[in-house]
Amino acid sequence: MSRIAVLITDMFEDVEYTKPAASFREAGHDLIHVGLSAGETVHGKADRTPVTIDRAASDVSPDDFDGLFIPGGYSPDKLRAHDAPVEFVRRFVESGKPVLSICHAPQLMITAQVLRGRKVAGWKSVAQDIRNAGAEYVDQEVVVDGNIVSSRQPDDIPAFIEASLAKLKETPGQETRAAAAGQQ
Repeated sequence: MSRIAVLITDMFEDVEYTKPAASFREAGHDLIHVGLSAGETVHGKADRTPVTIDRAASDVSPDDFDGLFIPGGYSPDKLRAHDAPVEFVRRFVESGKPVLSICHAPQLMITAQVLRGRKVAGWKSVAQDIRNAGAEYVDQEVVVDGNIVSSRQPDDIPAFIEASLAKLKETPGQETRAAAAGQQ
């Protein structure tokens, strides 16, 4: 199926990572954890869920992946202080490939300046930031606008997972990769 980049660092919202990640894997998708330094272990803010970073944001390209998943918590705010993750997000949104964003994840897209004219959901404390970035904040459990799937909070996770999996099925070329994988 798809190769999904999970852009993540310390203080992510555990459940906003663990539940979607489990569902994506169950659906047959591969997750590659992208962060500031390959080999580093980052932890969630509440349950201290450990995640090992597979690749540094400075060493990846949207061409390497079929989708991008950005969990919320403090992770997006920490990542947007660094050029490589911001550039990765900018290029990913512009690629047209699925970008799966929950809670505080829009902070990275705000910094990457890719939300103008879009409809986006996110945590209520970033609603005004989303508007200031030229997007329309939508207070719904899930919003799909082009290649961006966004949700507000942990309560929205079931709808977020459903919409994300549907968007990943639309990924161009996925059938070709799945067929090639079956022939190996």
